[in-house]
Amino acid sequence: MKIVLTEFVTLDGVSQGPGSPTEDTTDGFTRGGWLVPYFDEVFVSRTVEWLRRADGLLLGRRTYDAFARDWPQITDPADPFSGLMNSLPKYVVTRTPVDAAWNPTTVLTSPDEVGELRNQPGRELQIHGSARLGNALLQAGLVDVVRLAVVPTVLGAGRRLFEQPGDASGLRLTAQEATPSGLLLLEYEHVGAAPLGAYEGVTAYV
Repeated sequence: MKIVLTEFVTLDGVSQGPGSPTEDTTDGFTRGGWLVPYFDEVFVSRTVEWLRRADGLLLGRRTYDAFARDWPQITDPADPFSGLMNSLPKYVVTRTPVDAAWNPTTVLTSPDEVGELRNQPGRELQIHGSARLGNALLQAGLVDVVRLAVVPTVLGAGRRLFEQPGDASGLRLTAQEATPSGLLLLEYEHVGAAPLGAYEGVTAYV
């Protein structure tokens, strides 16, 4: 299976609390809900398509607890996400005890176990939220695809998606789309170490 890091981010890289002002108030964050004004039909359609490619969800402990609390409460049969979110296999990566009542849930305790899962046949194992887990797996070379919805907002506060120290990662753009509301939907393939170079004038590159 491919491991796909699927994230919503602002232009300044914030991934904290996209869905509600009360979704994640860690460290006093009060600017949540920044994604919601940009929902449109194209965004919903594409994100449903993405979720339908998943054979499982890979989640960090904090995201798992929040999702396990909230998603089972969404029972509207017309909601395009809730049926998939509640029925897909969940894999929570944690070394601390967890109430794994959001079925079906499997607890993983190390990147090695994530790697073993990645080596199994299948389509996509998707990371949603869980920025710390996504960063750690990207640094470990276990993320195959980075899929972003970029919101045209600069928050100036909040936890950013890519903050972990480590080697620079190289990505290759494989898909792009702008929605009517101004969201950019971007998909990248992870290609290993980021290339570096020194500018030597335009003629050196054409």
